[in-house]
Amino acid sequence: MASTKLDISELDFDQLKSNLKSFLQSQSEFSDYNFEGSGFAVLLDVLAYNTHYLGFNANMLANEMYLDSADVRANVVSLAKMIGYTSASAKAPVASLDITVNDATGTTLTMDKGQTFTTSVDGTTYNFITNTDLTITPVDGVFKFSSVPVYEGTPITFRYTVDSTDADQKFLIPSVNADTSTLRIRVQTSLTDTTSETFTNVSGLTNLSDTSAVYFLSETETGKFQITFGDGVLGKKLSNGNIVILDYIVTNKDEANGASTFTPAGNIGNFSNLTVATVSNAQGGSEPESKESIRYNAPLQYTAQDRAVTTSDYEGKVRSIYPNAQSVSAWGGEDDETPIYGVVKIAIKAASGSTLTTQTKSDIVSKLKEYNVGSVTPQIVDPEITSILLNTSAKYNASATTKDAETLKANIITNLTNYNTSTLQKFDSVFRFSKVSTLIDGTDASILSNITTIKIRKSLQPTINSSLKYNIYFRNGLYNPHTGHNSTAGGILTSTGFKVSGNTNEQFLDDDGNGNVRAYYLSGATRVYTNSTQGTIDYTTGAITINSLQVTEISNIRGSASSVIELTVQPASNDIVPVRDQIIELDISNSTISVQKDTFVAGSSDAGVGYTTTSAY
Repeated sequence: MASTKLDISELDFDQLKSNLKSFLQSQSEFSDYNFEGSGFAVLLDVLAYNTHYLGFNANMLANEMYLDSADVRANVVSLAKMIGYTSASAKAPVASLDITVNDATGTTLTMDKGQTFTTSVDGTTYNFITNTDLTITPVDGVFKFSSVPVYEGTPITFRYTVDSTDADQKFLIPSVNADTSTLRIRVQTSLTDTTSETFTNVSGLTNLSDTSAVYFLSETETGKFQITFGDGVLGKKLSNGNIVILDYIVTNKDEANGASTFTPAGNIGNFSNLTVATVSNAQGGSEPESKESIRYNAPLQYTAQDRAVTTSDYEGKVRSIYPNAQSVSAWGGEDDETPIYGVVKIAIKAASGSTLTTQTKSDIVSKLKEYNVGSVTPQIVDPEITSILLNTSAKYNASATTKDAETLKANIITNLTNYNTSTLQKFDSVFRFSKVSTLIDGTDASILSNITTIKIRKSLQPTINSSLKYNIYFRNGLYNPHTGHNSTAGGILTSTGFKVSGNTNEQFLDDDGNGNVRAYYLSGATRVYTNSTQGTIDYTTGAITINSLQVTEISNIRGSASSVIELTVQPASNDIVPVRDQIIELDISNSTISVQKDTFVAGSSDAGVGYTTTSAY
């Protein structure tokens, strides 16, 4: 009796075709057919392809139904929208300027919204504009606009007329490069009645009534943002004939990040003698939020439920408020080395720019206060960088490659640079020594081995001519195998040079292996100690305290002027862990990497004779 069962558990094309052929061969009607040598083979191919396509499409469709597995951006955005998350738009770079109007007169002076300042980055000119009217009064006769935020881009005004007969009418921001943080919406009563009301953006429904002048933002499948108004129950409903006026800035995103010199492109209040000083360079310009970021942030915001209680809540809110954040770390002030209660500290590493400007920090804190619970005060702090210095000696088999030592060295540096940017430089990224050692060995098949040692470094920025106490936290254990370790040679601490009050000699710091930090200068090759208890070093926690240090001058570092003193130590472990506001990164340019031809002759009576190895300590 012929089998009527068809195996449908396979999705692979070849297996599908084989299953179809087996099924047909089991039927009495086709018992004598040659399925490979006849036209039936083409029909089997078509059936197998069709089944394969259907299976693939069904699998992709299932994937697109879940936030974790969706790949199409429109689907990721839509799924995030279902849990109340609004993706971030493109962001304009923002700079902060001080503008002095030297020839101004009168009792007040107004700088209109849209005042333009030009700058150039990599040979391209960009316009930065103000996004609000600013009015000042003179102080001691000087008209100065202080710390004015200016946004890169082009100001746009777009209007819609409400048509209540059009059930499908949508209010879209026409440009995908619009920065929605600059969006201002006014609703004018009609063409003949020019009175208007300003509507504000909200993300939740709390405290909304039928008269609340609010709107909601959401990203559409085209990447543009749609504005939705209230329905007369939750939010004020628009009336037929109302005119919706959209004011916003269309930006070039991250292209103008780093702009530092600005020139006014027009007068202010008919006064032309202007002096512009840059308070902070342009930063924060970014692409619209990526799929990966939406996938990560949406569940965090949903968990937070429009309030910030846990540190994870704050991290999620900061990512939503400031999409340019590459990495965020939040912790309670009570967890610091010097506890501060009632404060949640937040460290932010920006995707572009170095540290956040004072204005940007203030804006983030202001927005976070909407979600605070109780009397907790958010405080934004800058990341602390801990640099890792590598000392690598690699050996390679010259007969296994056409590359020379310098080429292999360059390849190793490239791999380490990629590892530094892709794996490290985040608050939660641990430096794992074995992975780096394996990465070096895997650079080329000819590399036989490497001996790598590490040291870690932090920078201390002293206040010149002030006697102050300084705390430096490595937050990783330091190498001290026994009391008094390496005391005569300076312990495990080294520093760059500086001068102090009352002594013209260039000073340095080391430790005595007993927990004391010492200050000394060099007389030839001899260390002359000027203070054997300049501070303390805790080998368990990695905390260094420098007491009453009055620095008068800081020495050049590697031939260049410096404002910091570098402190370098040997860690107890080769794995380095970032804690709280700490970011670990490789200082590749100041690491030592050498590649040597391996001279070991295997199978010879001379094998190993005269062969040298590199110390691992």
